[in-house]
Amino acid sequence: MHPWIGLSDEVRLGLLTEWVTPELVDEVLAECGQRDAKPRPLSSRFMLYYVLALALFQQDSYDDVAENLVGTLGRMDQSIPNKSSFTRARQQLGVAPLEGVFRRLAGAIAPDDLGTAFWRGMRVAAVDGFLLDVPENDATRAAFGGQVDSTGRPIGFPQARVVTLTETGTHATIDARVGSFKGGGGEPALATAMADSAAGMLVIMDRAFPGVALWKAYTQAGAHLLIRARTFVAAKPMQVLPDGTYLTRMNLAGQRRSHPGGVTVRVIDYRIDGGETIRLLTDLLDPEAWPADELAALYHERWEVESAFRQVKTFQRGKATVLRSASPELVRQEIWAHLALHHCLSRIIMRLADGDGLDPDRISFVKVLKHARRSVMLQTGQSSRRLQQFMKRMATKVARKLDNGVRRLREADRYTRHPVSQYIVRKKEQVRRGTRRVGEKVITLSPAMLH
Repeated sequence: MHPWIGLSDEVRLGLLTEWVTPELVDEVLAECGQRDAKPRPLSSRFMLYYVLALALFQQDSYDDVAENLVGTLGRMDQSIPNKSSFTRARQQLGVAPLEGVFRRLAGAIAPDDLGTAFWRGMRVAAVDGFLLDVPENDATRAAFGGQVDSTGRPIGFPQARVVTLTETGTHATIDARVGSFKGGGGEPALATAMADSAAGMLVIMDRAFPGVALWKAYTQAGAHLLIRARTFVAAKPMQVLPDGTYLTRMNLAGQRRSHPGGVTVRVIDYRIDGGETIRLLTDLLDPEAWPADELAALYHERWEVESAFRQVKTFQRGKATVLRSASPELVRQEIWAHLALHHCLSRIIMRLADGDGLDPDRISFVKVLKHARRSVMLQTGQSSRRLQQFMKRMATKVARKLDNGVRRLREADRYTRHPVSQYIVRKKEQVRRGTRRVGEKVITLSPAMLH
């Protein structure tokens, strides 16, 4: 009999066990039909924790991750199964339990008194997507696709697409969808599927998302929208409002503006420091109740979702690292593990910030990630009290070590990266400048006129 039988179910996930409890794991496994019929070394509960640990210790090998989990539990570290055993157990576990854990955990976490998470009584969220490189093989290429050159030849790795609904004030993921690089309608279709999760929120999106179907899905679900659009979208005013914004109709391509299938939108045009005109579309039509200058300033909260993506892609996964899973099913399993892990880390940050009266933006994600890893390696069979003490020690370090201070206003130039090169491509006349401190931006509304 393998020495892990009867012991692997005792493995936990350090600080993250407060949210990914054994009871929650067992409920999800039961719902997915993955409860074990008989004891086995790599039990379903252990494997679910193990897959989450693979995301937590992304840079470590299979056996190193296993040793991190069991190194202090009896003598389990002396009989770690080989990689193929873990791979077969992951395949047997499947995708559904990891997605199930994420959906049990996901949701807004900002308390009502966190002012930066709300605007005029509405919780502020943002929708956007990112791509993750996955290993190259026939199965992943067929399942996810990827970039191609002008002749149709694949460029780079296959890529999985992830679209999230993220609370801007805390970086917590409220909902998410996983898809492929091409097919299925892309980011707008995945975003539309999350509309019901945005009820009662003000949702910000960039200019890849405007569309009648998405607009109707979110507004009918009880959400409000603030979406950037290209300047040729909704360009003909029907009614100019007192503040210089205007109402018009947005329709499907080829439809007349009077077609009943369209939607009424309010258009806000503005400039930052006299630069290019930025156009926003919103369903908040009353200029007195929803001031245009506040909405223009609020749009830039959308960048908080980019910060959340950086936490997942650069810090959790590791910069420029391909996911470790080699089959489409395990790729999806790994992505849901990363999303669930990030949400737990966001909860830890929120607790630390709330306990010290700080904005969550000031808490270092990297340092919290390191503490979470350390808590796994320090856990014992009787870990509850020890983990509580560990959390208290973390809380005492907030002011001294985990607090990054007030975020400074900074800016950096954006350059296009060539898909076949890791190096930045810029025009000859462009001078590369580093990230630099800047003053407050000046937002100037551009009033509309009827033609």
